[in-house]
Amino acid sequence: MRTDGMRKSDNVEDRRGIGGKQLAIGGGLGGIVIAILFMLLGGGDSGQILETLQPAGGPAAAGEARPLSEKDKALGDFVSVILADTEEVWGAVFRESGRTYEKPKLVLFTDSTSSACGYASAASGPFYCPGDDKVYLDLGFFEQMQRQLGAPGDFALAYVIAHEIGHHVQNQLGLTDQVMGQQSRLSGTEFNKLMVKMELQADFLSGVWAHYAQRTKGFIESGDIEEGMNAASAVGDDRLQRQSRGTVVPDSFTHGTSEQRARWFRKGLETGDINQGDTFRAKVL
Repeated sequence: MRTDGMRKSDNVEDRRGIGGKQLAIGGGLGGIVIAILFMLLGGGDSGQILETLQPAGGPAAAGEARPLSEKDKALGDFVSVILADTEEVWGAVFRESGRTYEKPKLVLFTDSTSSACGYASAASGPFYCPGDDKVYLDLGFFEQMQRQLGAPGDFALAYVIAHEIGHHVQNQLGLTDQVMGQQSRLSGTEFNKLMVKMELQADFLSGVWAHYAQRTKGFIESGDIEEGMNAASAVGDDRLQRQSRGTVVPDSFTHGTSEQRARWFRKGLETGDINQGDTFRAKVL
């Protein structure tokens, strides 16, 4: 991706290198549940995720601040550029429909931090918290995608960011509340199916962003789309479960299969039409 000279967002909150583990804001079971549901790319089950979330209370662990390396700074700049472009794309899309797009914050952290959805650690994976309209990202996950998931390339990171912003778009459109409102009415298996639809729609929305980013800026290079498709495929529930457990349990899926994730991303990329991303009514996911 060619991002040199592109505008950087003012909405990046960089908490890297400040040291110490920060405690959850608010805490409590409600915040933990929200955090679990919006841990987009972690791929783990709820038991595993709960082990990474700690309730509020007690002293914070002390840590030493460390300076950011040149690589850290470069990654931070890249994230800021991608966020800025999502702001422009979704701002324009919302204006076309008579809406106002409220820009989210993106928090970069190392090891652990706090959010309105509870305590977050690097093991949580990137996630969007509707409680404070912020995306949380430990860039160590990017290295994990490269080394362990086989998803290298800067566009893979752009896809992760765009997907999380897709959750913010859903929240802005009122879809998040609609989905969460179904939780008490559905069985665990049925609610998982609803979450899959929500995640696949976020994949579609990340593709919509890529469509307009390419059309208006042209900074997506040859091979970038393949990186994005590979990243979407790498975090499919079936692939992650097979790697971690050796077996696949479809009823436990919360994000969709590798094929589904890549296909919905491509549909958004090819159409650029937000109206074609209604995964909740789609006959075939």
